Amino acid sequence: MLSLQNTPLPEMIDGLPNISGWEAEVLSVVNNDAPVFLPTTNIKLEDVNAVFAIALHMHQPTIPAGDGGELISNLQYMFAHPHEGDNHNAGPFAYCYSRMGEFIPELVSQGCNPRVMLDYSGNLLWGLRQMGRNDILDSLKGVTSTVGDRTYQPHVEWLGTMWGHAVVPSTPIKDIKLHILAWQQHFAAIFGWGALARVKGFSPPEMHLPNHPDTLFQFVKALKECGYRWLLVQEHTVETIDGQSLIDRHLPHRLIARNSQGETISIIALIKTQGSDTKLVAQMQPYYEAKTLSKRRLGNVEIPPIVSQIGDGENGGVMMNEFPSAFKQAWWDMVNHGGGKSGVVGVCGTEYLELIAAAGVKSEDFPCCQPMGQHQIWQKVSPDNHQPEAVENAIQEIKQVNPNFHVEGASWTNHISWVRGYENVLSPMYELSSLFHQKFDNLLLNDSSSSITKQADYRQALLYNLLLQTSCFRYWGQGAWTDYAREIYQRGKSLLTS
Repeated sequence: MLSLQNTPLPEMIDGLPNISGWEAEVLSVVNNDAPVFLPTTNIKLEDVNAVFAIALHMHQPTIPAGDGGELISNLQYMFAHPHEGDNHNAGPFAYCYSRMGEFIPELVSQGCNPRVMLDYSGNLLWGLRQMGRNDILDSLKGVTSTVGDRTYQPHVEWLGTMWGHAVVPSTPIKDIKLHILAWQQHFAAIFGWGALARVKGFSPPEMHLPNHPDTLFQFVKALKECGYRWLLVQEHTVETIDGQSLIDRHLPHRLIARNSQGETISIIALIKTQGSDTKLVAQMQPYYEAKTLSKRRLGNVEIPPIVSQIGDGENGGVMMNEFPSAFKQAWWDMVNHGGGKSGVVGVCGTEYLELIAAAGVKSEDFPCCQPMGQHQIWQKVSPDNHQPEAVENAIQEIKQVNPNFHVEGASWTNHISWVRGYENVLSPMYELSSLFHQKFDNLLLNDSSSSITKQADYRQALLYNLLLQTSCFRYWGQGAWTDYAREIYQRGKSLLTS
């Protein structure tokens, strides 16, 4: 890691974001067990009754809508077309993307002890640079830097995500790790290797958790291979191992992933409570909920419970307008009730997990969970049956009895599907992925030096593959957004077949 510190990555290559070519270096940086927050945290577990952790999710898709159809950020399109829809919010949105770089130093200077977790899609980070909004990225660097002044570093945690804001359950399995690595490399190119080494939590786009056993297994396997220790999970997307609702959503859980071959893997999950209402974060509800909680026993240790919540960091009038005052008021209130370091306090997810681990809690002490609906599958497949067709047969049997059962995964809201009604996006998406892997997989098998992934044609093809999987193309119904997807598909296919 130390040698890499002095070897900054180029952020842009040939006008494209740096999303491939340094995979070995990325993996060497992220796969370390060194504590991230423990050396600097000013919170002592014995002084705390309960904690809360809030995350802000930021995203703007990349669309082929610039002059001449070039790829631009949807935020850039909003600025250029202020009279369409809610595009008049472009300015407030842009401010929302940078304002944590202002709020955190302000609160720290006032004697507060703030915490926030940030989740920015790769699309958005690239789009900001494309637009020349260096001011936003520089503002974020001020609370992210691992060199020079580190005053604000203990107060902010970045969460990894899928580079192209792809919903995991319907992402081609081979591309899940590509998104994860692309985001890590792009993030390191902007904020530095040291900043990347601190990214240990993962935020799935749309809180969409796979419930097909093989997809979930590959997702968790990819997360662990890429150095992640935990992920955020929406409470209604998981169940106990015997198929019940979670007993205590304010404790960390161990998410169990078992595939159709009988292999098992697990990762820590922090449970995001309730639904997707942005007001929960904008009005700092997690802090006030944490005030109603008291310590729990986990293993042989008394620990403070945690209220975890994430919301869009820019969407909606409440987040744009009411969040700043509510955010600041909560931290001022904590200073008045325990000095901001005792009683009820804010934490970052990794900070909390490191604190309870240092107190003696082991991951095997955590209650276990699995994706919603898997209990029904495993009731029909015995633990010693390692035939993949057994899982598929079980899924088909359950569907015959219960037409509402599916393995599309579950997200923050279950009235939206990223699959039903989007065949005209999904088929091209899977075809483009297949073409990508047909062209490059065999070449990569014989490439020990990452020379293939450093080549321009690989990076460009990868970009179109990841962009087509952006969730926005399967959110707004048929029309302009599905047209954008078709255009991206056609360009990607032309690249891969030429």
